[in-house]
Amino acid sequence: MMTNQQTIDLWKKSVIPSYTPRLVLTKGKGAKVWDANGKVYLDFLAGISVVNVGHCHPHVVDAIKTQAETLMHVSNIFYNENQARLAEKLSGLSLRGKCFFCNSGAEANEALIKLARLRGHDKGRYEVISMRNSFHGRTLATAAATGQTKVQKGFEPMPEGFVLAEFNDLDSVKAAVNEKTAAVLVEAVQGEGGVVPAETDFMKGLRALCTEKDILLLCDEVQCGLGRTGHWFGYQASVVTPDAFSLAKSLGGGFPIGAIVTNQKVADVFQPGTHASTFGGTPLACAAALAVIQVIEVDRLVERAGILGASFMQDLEKLVDKYGHLKEVRGKGLMVGLELDQPARPLVDIMLEMGLIALDTAQNVVRFLPPLTLKESELEEAVDIIDEACEQWHSDLGDAPVAAAGASRAAGDEGTAPAADDHPAEGDEDDLSFPEEEEEEDLAIPDEESADQEG
Repeated sequence: MMTNQQTIDLWKKSVIPSYTPRLVLTKGKGAKVWDANGKVYLDFLAGISVVNVGHCHPHVVDAIKTQAETLMHVSNIFYNENQARLAEKLSGLSLRGKCFFCNSGAEANEALIKLARLRGHDKGRYEVISMRNSFHGRTLATAAATGQTKVQKGFEPMPEGFVLAEFNDLDSVKAAVNEKTAAVLVEAVQGEGGVVPAETDFMKGLRALCTEKDILLLCDEVQCGLGRTGHWFGYQASVVTPDAFSLAKSLGGGFPIGAIVTNQKVADVFQPGTHASTFGGTPLACAAALAVIQVIEVDRLVERAGILGASFMQDLEKLVDKYGHLKEVRGKGLMVGLELDQPARPLVDIMLEMGLIALDTAQNVVRFLPPLTLKESELEEAVDIIDEACEQWHSDLGDAPVAAAGASRAAGDEGTAPAADDHPAEGDEDDLSFPEEEEEEDLAIPDEESADQEG
C-alpha cells in the first residue's frame, strides 16, 4: 500500500483536478473511516448521503460478492431478475408505477427532464420550472436546472427551457407557469442550498397547481431519499405525491446506481428507443440496492433517522443558545444543517482536526449527513466534538461563548474533545450485525409500520 504522500502525489499527477480532496481514506466501517495514517474519524457526511446503511455493511457486501460471482452485467436488451425485483420494491414503497435505472443522480434527473419533455412535446411543452438555490447535477441540462450560477459559470450558453422560481414561494412558481411549462422540479429538502426543507403548504400548493395545469410534479430525492429524512422519501413529509422522482446516492449503499420512479400516469411515456443506459440496472447494481433496502427495513432505519435526527437537532439547539455565532438548526431526520453568521469552512476544518467529518455548504452552513445506522454513543461523541470545535472557533474569532465559561460539558466532564488516540482502536470496533440490533440502540421505535409508506 502507498504512503499518504505517495497517494497524494500520484493523484495530483494523474487525476484531473476538479476536486479538492482533504484526506487519504483507506477503510470504512459503520459510521467511522480511517485515513492512511491510521487516524479514525466519525463520518457525518457518509459520502454526501451515500452510505446511509453505514460503510461496508456486511449484508450489502455479501450481496455484492454473491452476485459478482454469478452475473455482473447484461445488456438491457435482455431481462434480468434483480432489476425487475428492485423496480417492484421501489414502486411498492412509493408511487405504484414503474422505474427506469441509470448510474447517478444527474442521470436520474436528466431522465426526469426528458420524461417531462417527451410527454409535453406534442403540445409544445418543454420548459421545466426549478427553484433558486437548488442543485440537480452537473451535466449541461441538470446544471441549467440548478438554481446556482456557480455551477453554470464558464459553460454558457446554457441549454434553454429552464425557468427559476423562489423556493417555498408558491406565487413565484405560479408566475413562472405558462403554455410551455412541462413540469415543476423540486427538492423536498435543498441540501446544497443550505439544508432547507420544503414547507408543507408549498408542496401541497405545487401539487394542486400541477394537477390544475396538467403539468408534472417531479421531486429530486437524490440526497434526501431512502430514509434520510425520517421518511422513505422526503416528499412524504408533506403527504404530497409527485408524478415521478429521482434516486441515486444511497440506493446502492456505495455502489453506483440511479433511478427514476413514476406513477401509473407517466409510467409508459418512455418507449423503446426514447431513452437508455448501458449500465442502468445491472444485476450487480440492483443486488446492492435490494440489500440496502432490506437493511433499511429490517433495522427500521427510517424510524431511527427520525428519532436520532430529533435528538441531534435538540443537542445542536443547545449549542446555538451557547455560542454567539451559531444562528439556526434546521433539517429533517438525519439531514441536518447548522447555520452560522460567518463562513462555515473554518469550523468544519476544526471539526476535521478533532475527528469529525462534516461539510460546509451555502457558504455559512455546516451540513451533517451521518449514516442512519449511527449509534447513540457515536452521536453523543459527535456532539461533544462539535461543542469543543465551536469553543475553539469562537476563541479564534476573538469571541467567548454566550454561556458562562466552563459550561461546555455536562457536570463532571473534563471539557476536552477526543484526540485521535482517544478513539477506539480498529480491533475494538463493535461488530456490525444483520439483522440483529445492538442492545445500546433501543430507541423506542414504534411497532406499527411507518405511516410514510404511501400506497
